[in-house]
Amino acid sequence: MFLLNPPRIGELEVFTSMPQSLRRAEVSDWANANRGGQVTDSFLEGPVFDDVGNLYVTDIPWGRIFRISPEGEWNLIVEYDGEPNGMKFLDPERLLITDYKNGLMTLDVATGRVSPFLERRNSERFKGVNDLVFDRVGNIYFTDQGQSGMHDPSGRLYRLRPNGQLDLLLSNVPSPNGVALSADERVLFLAVTRGNCVWRVPLLPDGSVAKVNQFFTSYGPSGPDGLAVDERGRLLIANPGLGYVWVLNTRAEPEWVLRGPQGSSTTNLAFGGTQRSEIYVTDSSHGTILRTTLDVPGLVLNGRGAC
Repeated sequence: MFLLNPPRIGELEVFTSMPQSLRRAEVSDWANANRGGQVTDSFLEGPVFDDVGNLYVTDIPWGRIFRISPEGEWNLIVEYDGEPNGMKFLDPERLLITDYKNGLMTLDVATGRVSPFLERRNSERFKGVNDLVFDRVGNIYFTDQGQSGMHDPSGRLYRLRPNGQLDLLLSNVPSPNGVALSADERVLFLAVTRGNCVWRVPLLPDGSVAKVNQFFTSYGPSGPDGLAVDERGRLLIANPGLGYVWVLNTRAEPEWVLRGPQGSSTTNLAFGGTQRSEIYVTDSSHGTILRTTLDVPGLVLNGRGAC
């Protein structure tokens, strides 16, 4: 890639780490399938903020969801038989969760009760849902990744309408992961992890998609994961294989490269802080939350935080 102006380099610093008392030095079914049986004491994902500044994250292998205070204190909200990944708030009391094992689930953050929301499509189980985003009218876009990849480009992108209609928008994706919407909601950005790229998905007025193209190409052992958009329309990409967060302009040119500590696996991110100009990043390999401050706040969609 030839750039007239090379990107600025920034560093992600540790905000808080999971306390040792909450880590599990055991082998899980998830680690057997995804980490070659390696002991994985946690794998953090799905960061999202509530209205008072608490950060919620998932722990996929152990079916846990944590609330982290603005001071960095951890509180276990629930542990259940699932593999929770992405999250967004449906309303101030309920989180909607993409659960690889169970489909779409809700969590009442006050009681810790987890309930089914959409477990199956036409009586068929999903491959393994991953991440989600809402638009202003209440549509939910979510990815169904499973174990798809370049060997099996059968991952899916869905839209769930407020009336319950489920639309299959794409079914040929080699590992669909994070999703984000442009400010005008005419374009959806889709992280394609095992294709090591981000797709640009135009959303047409009739509800269909067309002229889907590859917007950005990365490199390394594991490609783009979580996505977010700021008020300038820049796309932020968590890239776990590199330990980076890319900040791309509207031409897909990197303006910033934000680097985590050595060995980081930067899986997902969310804007937070009083001005929403701080980004908080899950470092799944270390069980930590990283953060830094950017020059532009995060985009707000649907009256709530977009990421």
